[in-house]
Amino acid sequence: MSTEAQNPSPTDTEETNASTPYLRRIRSFVLREGRLTKGQQHALEHYWSTYGLDYQDQLLSLDSVFKRSAPRVLEIGFGMGKSLVAMAKAAPEQDFIGIEVHRPGVGACLAEAHNEALANLKVFEHDAVEVLAHMIPEQSLYTVQLFFPDPWHKKRHHKRRIVQADFVQALRSKLKIGGVFHMATDWENYAEHMLEVMTAAEGFSNLSTTNTYVERPEHRPLTKFEQRGQKLGHGVWDLMFKRIS
Repeated sequence: MSTEAQNPSPTDTEETNASTPYLRRIRSFVLREGRLTKGQQHALEHYWSTYGLDYQDQLLSLDSVFKRSAPRVLEIGFGMGKSLVAMAKAAPEQDFIGIEVHRPGVGACLAEAHNEALANLKVFEHDAVEVLAHMIPEQSLYTVQLFFPDPWHKKRHHKRRIVQADFVQALRSKLKIGGVFHMATDWENYAEHMLEVMTAAEGFSNLSTTNTYVERPEHRPLTKFEQRGQKLGHGVWDLMFKRIS
């Protein structure tokens, strides 16, 4: 499960910091640092130079980063990185960019990437909204993935959900025409929220033949978390919307 936005907080401290616009924005995550394992710490110290991208307030040249021109996939909130690494391994003809705010997950992902000797994966340890806004060039992505973000299930926290109209439009400009925003959630209420937001979003078309949800595509790995949920009868909803303008 993605850790992009876990551990709901009962207070919205960001909204009280009126003097700092960066803090004023309602965030979709609460950063609670977990303890690093020795393996994660080792990976951060030794593999960041190979796989890590440092946040800067300037656009990246993705061709320079990957030393080639290829279709690019960006995943927001990759959790511990197993699925992201599996997708990158399965599609060497594509380049993958992962964004995660939780350091243990970043370390775990770096270790997995090193073990697989991947050449088509880079990761950020930063706020995805800021990375998208300041570092990802316009119309540079073929796919944006958002798998199992925090549902913020309490009604008073729904404003923290990352899938909101403004976020979708900011993301839209980063996708190529024909590029796809792929979401997945195991919370039906959040799936309904995603569907409502995306159906109303300018410039997108639902790839579902029923204008609702799609079957899990083969390229999205079935996670252990998801397998456990299936055994318990839990549903999972995938949504795929193509940029058309």
